[in-house]
Formats: sequence, structure tokens, C-alpha cells
Amino acid sequence: MRAFATTWWGQAWVDALEASTLDAGRLSRGRTYARKGMVGPVTAAPGVLSAEVEGSAPRPYDSAVRLRVLTATQWDTLLDTIAAQAGRTAALLDGEMPADLVDDARTAAVPLLPEPSELDPECSCPDWGHPCKHAAALCYATATHLDADPFWLFTLRGRTKDAVLTALRTRRRTLTGGGASPADSSPGGRGVPAREAFTAWSGTFTPPAPGPAEDTPDAGADAFAAVPPPPTTVVPPGAPFTTEDLGALIRDAARRARRLATGHTDSVTCAPVEDAVRLAASGIGEDWFHRLVRATGLPPLEFARLVRAHRHSGPAGVATARAALTPDPAAMAAARTALTADGTPTLRAWRNRLTADTEGIQIRLGSDHRWHPYVREGQGPTAQWWPCAPATTDPVTALLAARTATATH
Repeated sequence: MRAFATTWWGQAWVDALEASTLDAGRLSRGRTYARKGMVGPVTAAPGVLSAEVEGSAPRPYDSAVRLRVLTATQWDTLLDTIAAQAGRTAALLDGEMPADLVDDARTAAVPLLPEPSELDPECSCPDWGHPCKHAAALCYATATHLDADPFWLFTLRGRTKDAVLTALRTRRRTLTGGGASPADSSPGGRGVPAREAFTAWSGTFTPPAPGPAEDTPDAGADAFAAVPPPPTTVVPPGAPFTTEDLGALIRDAARRARRLATGHTDSVTCAPVEDAVRLAASGIGEDWFHRLVRATGLPPLEFARLVRAHRHSGPAGVATARAALTPDPAAMAAARTALTADGTPTLRAWRNRLTADTEGIQIRLGSDHRWHPYVREGQGPTAQWWPCAPATTDPVTALLAARTATATH
């Protein structure tokens, strides 16, 4: 069986589903439905997942999976557990679920990941299976969303991402007591190690609220990352930059320092165009976005496409979007074999790209050895391919993500 999830917490979700029933036949059909893109847009709300799932009837069925929400006391315990370590919030906003957080919460009798007995499926179809193949398909499709944003688990347990982040900011201000920043305590103003600076700043300063274009794991992490105090330098009259510009660059430097401190070196040797894309993807502001477009000399749509690629898959996503790479033939052959075995119709191959023209979807093999999902946007000769979901090592999962993205457009 080919896995749907690429993260350990996404796989834990799939494991809970598969441990909830002994009906391997319905699970198998549910996997097939999900891979064929028969699950419509998935909605997560406190205590319930829902989506329309195509079946044998002319109209799709209404499927849902319910999960017990946490009590107020359990939420207090969970939030205290997260706030106790500043790096946990940063990890969540980077799209990572810290394993030690889940373990500590479970020890405190707060289940974040579901137990098999908690998943309660329901469907408008006549099948009385538990779950039926439509609800099973919904669960499998949900694993992709959990991979991309672990905050889906928090929503299912009763509180939205915004509510959780607001509560965490309040708790961290209480924990730090509004203490001095590292810049105040550093002897002689010499600075401090990046990891130490992040730990202190993330608990002392309130991040700016993300804008509409920042609602992605990577961009959210940037918006909430180590935010130093605003600059006190007076900008000379007539300078081509403002105090706000300086503050934005300082915040960007702090974000990069935090990533370097955790071993991420992908932005150290960026070319100017790649660095401009990285800055724009961080949600640095509309005015900066337009200035960066002009500075690169790229057409605005091309620049926007690269920004979207970065938000989904980082620098590797940008490289994959910019050029048709020469792939490893063995990797391409293995992908086509896997997709054929999964029941996918024949795909058109060119260089590192596999395209389903009739569906308007495509996957590209990047230099990071991951498959990047794309959808065709627009009509006729003006149609263009746009990145639509995070890259994954599994071509079947990548194609499913592209189908899911097409269904939501």
C-alpha cells in the first residue's frame, strides 16, 4: 500500500483510521477514491471534518468524520505545554508537529492525535460500514492537509489556528514578564547566538498579524519568528528607504538567523532573484512586493508564480518552477510505473514533468527528489502552470494534491 501521508503526524492520522476497522475492503476502496480525486474540498471545523465524496450515485454523498473536542481544562494544559518552550510555536508555524509536544500532552491526559476509537464517521450513502468507503476516502484525503498544516489537528480538537496563536502570545508575555531583550542584556552590545536570541525575542515581542497572502505554513512561521525591537536609527531626509523598511529587513535577518540556528542553510547562497522571491514570500508587504518585482525585471505574473512556488516548497520549489530540469530516467520510470499501478491514465512525459492534459494537472520532479504538484490556470494560449501544493516524495500523493487543488478552484 502506498502511503498518503509524508509526515509522522499525518501517518499517525492514517494509522488511527486503519486501526479503527477490520474492513480492509472498504479501506482499499476509500484509498482508490481519494487517489482518483473523488473527494471534494475538505472542511475542518471544531469536532468535524466534512466533504462531498463522489460515488455510484449521480450526486456526491455528504461524508463527515467527527472527533471529540478538548475540554477547557485540557486546552489550558495543552497551551501551557506549548508555551513552556518557545521553539514549539515556531515549529508549528513552520509546518512541523513537535513529537515531544504530543508526548508531553499525552502524558498530561490531553490527546492531540486521535485514538482509533475516537474517529466517528458518518455518510449519506446507504452503506452501513464503519467507516464506509466514502468516509474512509475523506480521512485519507485529509492526511495531505495535515501534512501541510498541523494546526488542522488543533481545529478538529476545538480551537482555530488564530485562537491558539492569540492564547499562546498571551501566555508567553506572562511567562517572560515583559523582560529585557537580548540586545539590552548583551555585554558591550556584542550580540548573542541566534538560538538564544530567538528564544528570548519570540517570548518578548508580539509578531505582526499575517496578511491574506501569508496563510501558509512557511509564511506564518516567518511572521511569528524571532521579531526584534523596532530600529531606533533616524533615517536621513531624502533617503530611498524608511524606518519601516529598516525594521522589515531587521525582522528578515532575525528570521534567517533562526533558520540558520536550526540547520536550515537553503537561503545562505541565494541569487538576487531567488532572494527577492524569498522576501516576497515572507509576506513583507504589498509595497515591497511591487518594488521587488521591478528590481528583478521579471514579468509580475512570473514573479508571483515563483513566490507561490517558494511558499509551497521553498527554494527547491522556485528552482523547479524556473526551469525544466533533466531528471534521472530511473526516477521518472518508477513514477510512471507507480501511477499506472494506481490506476492513473497515461500521462504525457517531457523532461521532469508528467502531465494529465485532460485534467489540467501536472507533477514535476525537482532537484530535491520530490514531486511538485501543478495546476493549469487560465484558458487557451494564455493558460499557465502554477504550483498548487507542497512537494512530496510520492508521485501518487503529488498527483492527488494537484487533483484536490483543481477541485477547490
